Amino acid sequence: MKNQILFFLLVCSSVSAQTKYIHCGQLFDGDSKTIAKEVTIVIDGKSITEVRNGYAEASGDIELIDLKNSFVMPGFMDMHVHIEHESNPKAYENRFREDPADMALRATSYCEKTLMAGFTTVRDLGGSGVNVSLQKAIARGFVKGPRIYTSEKSLATTGGHADPSNGVRSDLRGNPGPKEGVINSVEDAKKAVRQRYKNGADLIKITATGGVLSVAKDGSGPQFTLEEIQAVVETAKDYGMTTAAHAHGIEGMRRAIIAGISSIEHGSYMDEPTMDLMIKHGTYLVPTISAGNFVTEKAKIPGFYPEVIVPKALEIGPLMEDMFRKAYNRGVKIAFGTDSGVSYHGDNAKEFELMVEHGMSEIDALLSATKHASTLLNIHDKVGSIKKGMWADIVAVESSPLEDIKVLQNVSFVMKEGIVYKE
Repeated sequence: MKNQILFFLLVCSSVSAQTKYIHCGQLFDGDSKTIAKEVTIVIDGKSITEVRNGYAEASGDIELIDLKNSFVMPGFMDMHVHIEHESNPKAYENRFREDPADMALRATSYCEKTLMAGFTTVRDLGGSGVNVSLQKAIARGFVKGPRIYTSEKSLATTGGHADPSNGVRSDLRGNPGPKEGVINSVEDAKKAVRQRYKNGADLIKITATGGVLSVAKDGSGPQFTLEEIQAVVETAKDYGMTTAAHAHGIEGMRRAIIAGISSIEHGSYMDEPTMDLMIKHGTYLVPTISAGNFVTEKAKIPGFYPEVIVPKALEIGPLMEDMFRKAYNRGVKIAFGTDSGVSYHGDNAKEFELMVEHGMSEIDALLSATKHASTLLNIHDKVGSIKKGMWADIVAVESSPLEDIKVLQNVSFVMKEGIVYKE
């Protein structure tokens, strides 16, 4: 408790913290594909006030952070995490054994691992509502973690992916509705969005198709009507929220794109006409290759997943890899996302390696986790780049990721809003 109080006081005092200079050997600013050398970042409180050429002399009370031998970047942004939980063989059983407090306390370690891996902002795409509490705890300085933008509970259809009663015995199943994030009509859709807003969500996620880890046979069929998705998107816009659609199969993706969804998550079975439709509508793809690899590997371990999940999990990894290569080459907009929680928290940067392995250039991989991620979240005026007026979210590694992308899995420096968390 004493350490938590001291940490809270540190965060509270950060507004009046002294000016900091960061001397950067190499700087990727998150806005362009050029790498600057010998640059000074000037920070006052939580914001960047200037980026100067050369190493400015730090005099008086100015704090100097020496990263002359490092490659410096904006804090990374992961557009698809589930910060409340993490895959394990008892995950389905634990839904009946653990209280929300158990989940929240364990999740504080996931939050810290994510931040220490260099991810200063995440988009949480579905949980029980504990994610809203985690967001508040981090913002108030009680817990170390990334800045969280959350969808609270994902929206589903009855029996669809994210229906909380799937796989539950009949006497416990009940009939969840809009309040619980389950919809079956246009009116339900509007009510469910408004309920998420009331519950503290920043954005809305729907499960436009079946899912790999649902306790259900179908992992790709469409599960919302076009009219229902349109109602979700329009109502979300009224409340100033962006939208995301979990989608594996083509028809579910097509309906979500036409309805105006902000991003397609996973996109496993995406074909070229669907890619062209995304380009036409300006829809982002968040590919989550890490999750595909993870579930394919874990499905080979007897008992890790329920039997109904295994065939879906074995198939999905190679599909995602092939789809990603085609989408990138075709020009679909791509934002970085891992589905951490399905894969392990803190391993987020492995996605960079997988993206490059499957055809993306190193610089575009960096842009996917900075400029493009912040644009998707509509917060590009606050984070995602290193320039005057932006929050001081800054990370560094010891050598250039443009020469070896794997170095991003060993971040040596992490700053969020001017506070150093790892040095």
